[in-house]
Amino acid sequence: MKKIIRVGTRESHLAVAQSQWVIAAVQNKFPDWEFELVPMKTTGDRILDRRLDRIGGKRLFIKELETALINKTIDIAVHSMKDMPADLPGELIIAAVSRREDPRDALVTADGRTLEQLAENAVVGTGSTRREVQLLQKRPGLQVKNIRGNVLTRLNRLLNQEFDAIMLAMAGLKRLGLEDKCAQCFAVSDIIPAVGQGALCIETRKDEDLAYLRASVHDEESALAVSAERAYLIKMNGSCGIPIGAHAVIAGDRMTVYGMLALEDKSEVYRDSVAGNKQDAVALGEALAERILERRKK
Repeated sequence: MKKIIRVGTRESHLAVAQSQWVIAAVQNKFPDWEFELVPMKTTGDRILDRRLDRIGGKRLFIKELETALINKTIDIAVHSMKDMPADLPGELIIAAVSRREDPRDALVTADGRTLEQLAENAVVGTGSTRREVQLLQKRPGLQVKNIRGNVLTRLNRLLNQEFDAIMLAMAGLKRLGLEDKCAQCFAVSDIIPAVGQGALCIETRKDEDLAYLRASVHDEESALAVSAERAYLIKMNGSCGIPIGAHAVIAGDRMTVYGMLALEDKSEVYRDSVAGNKQDAVALGEALAERILERRKK
């Protein structure tokens, strides 16, 4: 009997492309295995007129997939790592972390203008408070308005002149072959990305055999970086309602972790970084959180 793996994914073009990438990586190692793609519409995909921080946070993008895993109607779920909340259901585990795609935030404009070239009161669309507060630090005069929906929907709204610019993850643009839409990419130390941005994660039940995912999809260097970022998130008790970001950069054995936190009213933004051995990833993420939390108390 052939082995068939049921792969849960959101229905968007990007989510399906990401899941197909995972399937191809596994089939490269296990060519005789078969896969069934199981697309699902999540609550986060249905509710597009409100900010995530006001309707329940990032778990709205994954809870239907996690329920399907627990009910055993799918075998694995493929997520963007940045959509993963700090806590997981007790029955589930992150089994593998993919090689990271470009983690930077990208500014997209219809005419190629950069942030510095936008008009004083230009309207920029983003659904992320993390992006909003860091963007306004660089250009305080901008009008930032909420935008939801998949990548193609957002690009169409830009072309329809609802916005002068929109902010997207460069990883998503590249996975869809749309990297030429980027007018400006921001260094990870300049606009600090979301925790896990650019990486994919495969979520499974704890009782499943995970060896095939570790042998095919998993990238240890990306996993180390993400573990530092998630340690920062967990120490911060981070949720979608708090503007928070962290990104770890590895060079040889050395890891530098950048972090930011803004007050919920967006009146203050705290930024810092720490560096050390990459094998101490979790401790570095926690140390960075402690430094920023200490500054917040003052």
